[in-house]
Amino acid sequence: MTMQTTISATMTRLAGAALLLALSACGGSSSSGNATAPSPTSSLSEPAQLGALIFSDQSLSASGRQSCASCHNPANAHGPTSDLAAELGGPDGTTPGFRAAPSLRYLDRTPAFAFAKDGTPTGGFDRDGRVQSLAEQGQRPFLAPHEMANASVDDVIARLKKTPYAARFRQQFGDTILDQPEQAFSRMTFALQQFQLEDASFHPYDSKYDQFLAGKVKLADAELRGLALFNNPTKGNCAACHTSARGADGAAPLFTDFTFDNLGVPRNPRLAATADPAYFDLGLCGPDRTDLTERADLCGAFKVPTLRNVATRKVFFHNGAFSNLTDVVRFYVTRDTNPALWYPVAADGTVQKFNDLPPQYRANVNVTEVPYNHQPGMAPALSPDEINDLVQFLGTLTDGYQN
Repeated sequence: MTMQTTISATMTRLAGAALLLALSACGGSSSSGNATAPSPTSSLSEPAQLGALIFSDQSLSASGRQSCASCHNPANAHGPTSDLAAELGGPDGTTPGFRAAPSLRYLDRTPAFAFAKDGTPTGGFDRDGRVQSLAEQGQRPFLAPHEMANASVDDVIARLKKTPYAARFRQQFGDTILDQPEQAFSRMTFALQQFQLEDASFHPYDSKYDQFLAGKVKLADAELRGLALFNNPTKGNCAACHTSARGADGAAPLFTDFTFDNLGVPRNPRLAATADPAYFDLGLCGPDRTDLTERADLCGAFKVPTLRNVATRKVFFHNGAFSNLTDVVRFYVTRDTNPALWYPVAADGTVQKFNDLPPQYRANVNVTEVPYNHQPGMAPALSPDEINDLVQFLGTLTDGYQN
């Protein structure tokens, strides 16, 4: 479970765009759910307004049918609207990605990747923390073969030259900027970064839980019980990674501590890449991230996401292995008490636990913290009724609550 740092921007909400930045972590994009941005408002800086236009512009993709908003729809908390394990992209919109597309909300306070004093990896963007800024994160989707699938930076800028806002781009960044593809590409991703930082729809802090913290509404009894279970270190223990309390400076909780965890999520046969039995996504140590390939102890660890808007998600975890939030919570508390619920069982009755990791890395899976420390024969940390209460609480983290 994870979190994020501060750059707040309380500007008016632009309700029609969704952000490219985590597209690079999403492992693909869908040509469905194309959201178009309304005319950017004057309350955003000119670079941010350009970013809003770029974000929703399908003409910048090889297929001509995909934009950042295709995979990160603002109408679904800047997440995908499909229930695909990984979104589709490529030149004709049929190429599957490798990871489930995340929501792009609440990334503005994410710190750059670093190792804490105790050696804990923390921060960074994408599910493996491999890029250091929102602008850098915006680069890959334009070029990835399973995403917007441009052949080169030159191709991206050639498409940008044909857009209705090309003159505005020149006016902002220089008359000759579009004749310098590398520099123009850098300005594009800078504009996307500014859009996410400045547009309040990416970090509205207006969920029922936010309003509860502000004393404006009360939580229902089941939601209160769920909150208590969420925070209880002997029950859900969710707050150990998904902090639910305000920061020391009064900042609203992000429900992530920006760390990485290895949960031993089951292999997902709906993910096209798993058709190859030799394929494994090892998170921090590859294949997308290449600087930590020698850190065998980190293989299988992925960034702890924010739980804000988790109830709007269609699929869960990096490989999209789950499509139901209740099942996700059940997995957490019964993974070790009853692994046969989640993993294949061999002919001899052996449960193939942690089957989406090569055997040599399965010892990296977190089996010591609550609720993973319960063994077969023990009761799960949460009862079915408690699971339901916890799910009710998670529903209070959805943005846009109207009392």
